[in-house]
Amino acid sequence: MIGKESLRAEVLNLSFEKLMMVGGCGDICVKGVNLKAGVITEWKDIPVELLMQILSLVDDQTVIIASEVCRGWREAICFGLTRLSLSWCSKNMNNLVLSLAPKFTKLQTLILRQDKPQLEDNAVETIANFCHDLQILDLSKSFKLTDRSLYAVALGCRDLTKLNISGCSAFSDSALAYLASFCRKLKVLNLCGCVKAASDTALQAIGHYCNQLQFLNLGWCENVSDVGVMSLAYGCPDLRTLDLCGCVLITDDSVIALANRCPHLRSLGLYYCQNITDRAMYSLAQSKVKNRMWGSVNGGNDEDGLRTLNISQCTALTPSAVQAVCDSSPALHTCSGRHSLIMSGCLNLTSVHCACAVQAHRAIGTLSNIAH
Repeated sequence: MIGKESLRAEVLNLSFEKLMMVGGCGDICVKGVNLKAGVITEWKDIPVELLMQILSLVDDQTVIIASEVCRGWREAICFGLTRLSLSWCSKNMNNLVLSLAPKFTKLQTLILRQDKPQLEDNAVETIANFCHDLQILDLSKSFKLTDRSLYAVALGCRDLTKLNISGCSAFSDSALAYLASFCRKLKVLNLCGCVKAASDTALQAIGHYCNQLQFLNLGWCENVSDVGVMSLAYGCPDLRTLDLCGCVLITDDSVIALANRCPHLRSLGLYYCQNITDRAMYSLAQSKVKNRMWGSVNGGNDEDGLRTLNISQCTALTPSAVQAVCDSSPALHTCSGRHSLIMSGCLNLTSVHCACAVQAHRAIGTLSNIAH
């Protein structure tokens, strides 16, 4: 036991010594604790405030090691730690979560992103049972998880504002709808690749319960249709970013509903949505003009309107319709270095340009004339 504690202290000494060197610290004395050239002589006497400040500057592995040094440190970290990422853990993440979740009960942010699937339902259930203050949870690429996890999160983590379950292909739409009915504070939701979960039924539940939603990624959720998107438009008026890339079933009706019901929409992804026509573009242009006119009365600015629009592979669109959208949203750019109107694969849209691109072209022409 003594050898183990000595090893932990040595690891921490090395970690903090490096930290002191990076920070340019020499001899420091805080409330009777001597830090000479980065060597801490009395670990147990460090004030909690200083301990937490130091740990906020080191990596999560060091924080976990520190939590095992002594009972005082463990209690301080368990009650003071609000953010933890285990994405660095390439194996045994599931066991690590089972061990840490009952101790770190005050976590507000937990990042469990994986390169290869490790996390299982029992770990997520443990998180839900002990970490009731969670606001941000990242479970992306957790291919092993089933509906059990979503049901547990719904019941145990009702204060969630940001949830990333992208790539979790086993979740069902009924489980997602259940989660939406409990986690009503959600503002950011990433469902990219959740083909089974992201159905019209689930989106109707999200539109009904999650009225504060601002960001939603539905990339490659091929079962989503106009019914689901229109439910979102009517139920989530504060929506600002919506990625519908690869949602091949949606038509102009979805875009028209978004244009009319979501005045704060700033980013829209329609990549490979080949049913989209000029009708959708003109509705976006008209809505942005109306919003800008209303905004000018209420102190609006030129940044109102779309800032990013991806219409790549939307081959039915014509230059005049897309130019209308570009003209109505000054923050959309086609010029080099500021590309925010993305039109890859639309060879018939090469004549569409933003205002600054046109001005640059005119300036080059003027300089050319002067030179001649």
